[in-house]
Amino acid sequence: MATTLQDGARGCILGGAVGDSLGGPTEGRTPDAIRERYGGWVTDFVGPFHPNWRTARPLSPYHKGDGHITDDTLMVMALARVYARVRRHLTAFDIAEFLIPEIADNVIHIPELETETCLVNRLFYAEKYLLLRLRYGHVDPREAGVGNIVNCGAAIYVAPVGIVNAGDPEGAYREAIEIAGAHQLSYGREAAGVMAAAVAEALRPGASVESVVQACVAVAKDGTREAIKHVTSLARHCSGWEEAIPRLREAIRPFDSVGEDYRNPDVDARKPSRKYAIEELPVALGMLVVNRGDWLSTVLGAVNYGRDSDTIATMGGAIAGALGGLSVVPRQWWEFVCKSSKADLLAVADELAGVAVEVFRADESYWQRRRAGFPPTEQREEA
Repeated sequence: MATTLQDGARGCILGGAVGDSLGGPTEGRTPDAIRERYGGWVTDFVGPFHPNWRTARPLSPYHKGDGHITDDTLMVMALARVYARVRRHLTAFDIAEFLIPEIADNVIHIPELETETCLVNRLFYAEKYLLLRLRYGHVDPREAGVGNIVNCGAAIYVAPVGIVNAGDPEGAYREAIEIAGAHQLSYGREAAGVMAAAVAEALRPGASVESVVQACVAVAKDGTREAIKHVTSLARHCSGWEEAIPRLREAIRPFDSVGEDYRNPDVDARKPSRKYAIEELPVALGMLVVNRGDWLSTVLGAVNYGRDSDTIATMGGAIAGALGGLSVVPRQWWEFVCKSSKADLLAVADELAGVAVEVFRADESYWQRRRAGFPPTEQREEA
């Protein structure tokens, strides 16, 4: 178990980033294609699926592999920088005021492009929607996500929300739902709230895999709730991640609008719905259950699952890392990722832990004022 808030935050950020880096090369592939390309299951860092990654479609010009973090972790880092600046709970308006400059104006190193540029040049269309709606469309941030394609885009970077709300999954859910409204809608927004709740619960002293799942089910709504219940229930009967890969895919299928060909989604894919869920979060939680919270097995199961493997591994790695602390993430792996991606992820985690302490103290002051200002109530006389 994580020993301190800082340890849990480090496990979360580094655990998610390493999962992201491992899962990048297998993204969009089937388990069979992954094993054919790499001569078996992927259990360590590998190179790009296509050696000619600069021109090979559909992933060009991104260098996925060799320890490179993807947009998932880059967005986590961007949101972490917002928290480091404002040092309080965030609202949708903060996304417009502070996150947009982080992705559109701040020049950073993009590992997959092997160059210095703005993050927006790496983002998928659903994430570029943030810039379109908030900077150029001047839409109310609380509803700017309406009209976007429903995907995992907001859920991939809300781990910092869970860290700042450590031990309070309900509060993390509310804050993530609030800020995700600037980016996503429907079950894409819901997944962001539940992912933040999972991290917040994982950081609570005494937390377990089962308490994380219970916290997620407690806050989740509609198809997201049912998908998590169904997938984690089936996961309890799997003996390892290899066996779990096809079984978890079978379990999530009724809730997944994308369809079997990940690169060619069904015509009704990613539309708003109350019965569907994104695939990534329930599967990540399923792998967490299958592997009893073991970070390595959770991540390797996600990496070899294929489809949106980098995101599944990011989510599973972040939750398992928050539960176990930094020691569960192999040191040589996270040092390799930090060096290969030119990212000081330890500093990101430590800054978030510091912000979490400040926010908690502010919350304590708020509740003291709230208690002092609560009016007296009438006492019913005993009969």
